[in-house]
Amino acid sequence: MTADKRLFALRGATQCKNDPQDIVEQVAALYDDLLVRNKLEEPDLVSVIFSVTADLDILNPATALRKSGRAGEAALFSLQESAAKGSLPRTIRVLIHCYMAEGAVPRYVYRNGAEVLRPDHAAEGTR
Repeated sequence: MTADKRLFALRGATQCKNDPQDIVEQVAALYDDLLVRNKLEEPDLVSVIFSVTADLDILNPATALRKSGRAGEAALFSLQESAAKGSLPRTIRVLIHCYMAEGAVPRYVYRNGAEVLRPDHAAEGTR
């Protein structure tokens, strides 16, 4: 890291089927979107933390990301989302800690049905 960078936390979410292939595809797409929109390279990453709703129990999203060939050096962690009535089902959320330029404006990604969680950020993909 150079002196002109600082630590940021990027958020995002996606919905997927409880199917290993769909989880790998959706997690990889979410991850790729976050990196592209924020002009990041993998060496800029510190950690990637996933939460997953209890109805997605076929594959851990951290394992899915590794299976996709991504985030080889980043620390990955996955946990089950706390249950709450009315929460969005089949959802994987991500929090990526990374270094970006001091004046950078983080861009978040909510996709594949998860846009309802943060419509204010979902529109960022259209700019």
